[in-house]
Amino acid sequence: MRAEKLSQKNAEPEFPYVPIDYYFEFPDPEESDNGTVCYNGNLSPGMLRSAYLQGIFPWYNKDEPVIWWSPDPRFVLFPENLHVPSRLARVIKQNEKKAALNDPSAFTYTADTCFEQVIRNCSQTPRRGQMGTWIGEDVIQAYCEFHELGFAHSFETWQNGKLAGGFYGVLMGSIFFGESMFTLVPEAAKTAFIRFVTAFNQSGGKLIDSQIYTDNIARFGGKNISRSSFLYYEEQFVHKPLLHNVIRVFRQGGLD
Repeated sequence: MRAEKLSQKNAEPEFPYVPIDYYFEFPDPEESDNGTVCYNGNLSPGMLRSAYLQGIFPWYNKDEPVIWWSPDPRFVLFPENLHVPSRLARVIKQNEKKAALNDPSAFTYTADTCFEQVIRNCSQTPRRGQMGTWIGEDVIQAYCEFHELGFAHSFETWQNGKLAGGFYGVLMGSIFFGESMFTLVPEAAKTAFIRFVTAFNQSGGKLIDSQIYTDNIARFGGKNISRSSFLYYEEQFVHKPLLHNVIRVFRQGGLD
């Protein structure tokens, strides 16, 4: 099966459910001039898995067909290059002191405990310069299924027993494809992200994909690379297993 460069006008009215073990061949991302690889299809697990394996991800608005992207340049973070801003470093240090004193206001961290709650909070987070959200109900349901299949993961921050922030993304081999983040308490999501990048690096992770430029990830050391370079790195790392279980390392705050 191969995807075609379809427009919304000539889209197939029905598209088959693609199971997780089926490989769907997308058009070559390098043939895309503006980052749009193709249109339509659906968010069934085989489509999602195949897309990520080919350096492609879905991103579209409510009234649009599914649009599959592979932008050039690609915004990434190499975990060994993580930069922790001094203000956040102080927040983390202060939080460690609170935790040592069993202060209930201290942040605590979990992973994969409430994926749907995390993605729904992400869908409700206002974005500067954006009207509404691209995380509609179809996206939520698709990624919840992807989570149940072991590909999508959530990372959560808690304070006083309540969810304070978090983010979710897709893990394949030694690459983490970041999707979205939300925060209800200042610095909750950012400290979780720093904790994750540290755990990912310790676990043998090679690349964190942020898709397109954001000021937030740029502060942590993210940078633009060419799409060709990204696809090269993906070919090297997407099937390379981690040395350690990053979920476990994140939960315990580092390697034993």
